[in-house]
Amino acid sequence: MSLMVSISGIRGIIGQSLTPEVIIRYVNAYARYSKKGAIVIGRDGRITGHSIAQIVAGTLRQAGSDVIDLGICPTPTVALAVKHLKSAGGISITASHNPMVWNGLKFFAPSGLFLDAHENEAVWSLADGPGVYAPWNAQGGYSLHEDFIEHHIHTVLSLPYIDHQELKKRKFKIVVDAVNAAGGMCVPKLLELLGCEIIRLNCDVTGVFARIPEPLPENLTHLCEVVRSSNADLGIAVDPDVDRLVLIMENGEPFGEEYTIAAASRFILEKKRGLKNLTVVVNLSTTRAIDDIAKEYGATVLRTPVGEINVAKKMKETQAVIGGEGSGGVILPDVHYGRDALVGIALILQYLLEFGQPLSTLKASLPTYSITKHKIELGRLNADTVLQRVIDCYRKRGTLSTDDGVKIDFECSWLHLRKSNTEPIIRIIAEAPTATEAIALVQECETIIRS
Repeated sequence: MSLMVSISGIRGIIGQSLTPEVIIRYVNAYARYSKKGAIVIGRDGRITGHSIAQIVAGTLRQAGSDVIDLGICPTPTVALAVKHLKSAGGISITASHNPMVWNGLKFFAPSGLFLDAHENEAVWSLADGPGVYAPWNAQGGYSLHEDFIEHHIHTVLSLPYIDHQELKKRKFKIVVDAVNAAGGMCVPKLLELLGCEIIRLNCDVTGVFARIPEPLPENLTHLCEVVRSSNADLGIAVDPDVDRLVLIMENGEPFGEEYTIAAASRFILEKKRGLKNLTVVVNLSTTRAIDDIAKEYGATVLRTPVGEINVAKKMKETQAVIGGEGSGGVILPDVHYGRDALVGIALILQYLLEFGQPLSTLKASLPTYSITKHKIELGRLNADTVLQRVIDCYRKRGTLSTDDGVKIDFECSWLHLRKSNTEPIIRIIAEAPTATEAIALVQECETIIRS
């Protein structure tokens, strides 16, 4: 497997595509790109994170950059620290939802947003050339700030929408699965401060993932069982770097990762009701439920290509009140412009408190669609050829968009195909009023591709 270099940073398999030499080359380039300013670093808790953090910190210092090390923490904590500490940038050491054999680097701009496509290209260009290092008397310094996660939690709890006292009285019973990564430190801490009774699953932060780390329903069967058997109010699952939030309802069934942003959006739009120019920003693959909810409040929905930075930049440009992605990512500008599971947890709990009924009933109150997500391993197939074939077949059947891969909007459904930023695959996503219709759309598309 070759190194994945994309708008999401770099990602690879330890000892194969992601080696110390590769890390040094890209980190040195990033230090030069950042004009050797102070850089915040943090890691998601996976086993290889500590040794990589040492390489990253050493390379930054050798390049003349000061290092502010947050230790094990969520990627959104790094983003918040970059913004709060006014640093020149940040690096999150994470492979997100990839298995343990993977790790990677995500790079931040001084704004606390990820580097966009243009900014990333500038770093890649520097990485293609020779490294440049500082002399002995211009080495960067080092400081450890492992307590910054407390600032992150405090910032979330300080949101004006969160009623601490009423939440403590309600005392939600919650099962947490943090896949033994960074979420095992911060999610229970946040819930404790909100008075919740917590049942911990995989919260040991050993970096040894007890399940496949991507928080999809098929990987959360144990969490579903424990929620049901313990009569919990809900279950919470996060990915290793805690930017995605997935919920399990009290009946042990998945809430649906698409509906995390849908529920959070309705909650915020209700709080902002009456304001002019209400805007919500999501990506092209996010559920149509967002459009239905926005319509209730006279809000505008804007859609961007997939990728957190694309959503965040459009949010900032339009002063959107909330945004995110259908993978369980909630972005609330009141905290920062990044997907943040801690923000999502606080908003959902407050919404559930005010709603006054079980999570399954709250789900039933939201617009109903069924979304299905598949992927095709490319193998010898050329991704651009595959996408062109899809365009040719669907050109006259729906409204076509090529802003990000290929998206076809039909009257009551849609189909979206795009090349992955992190894997050699094409992702196929379809949404329709029923699961049967959504699956049929995907199957038809797969038949066209494989033929």
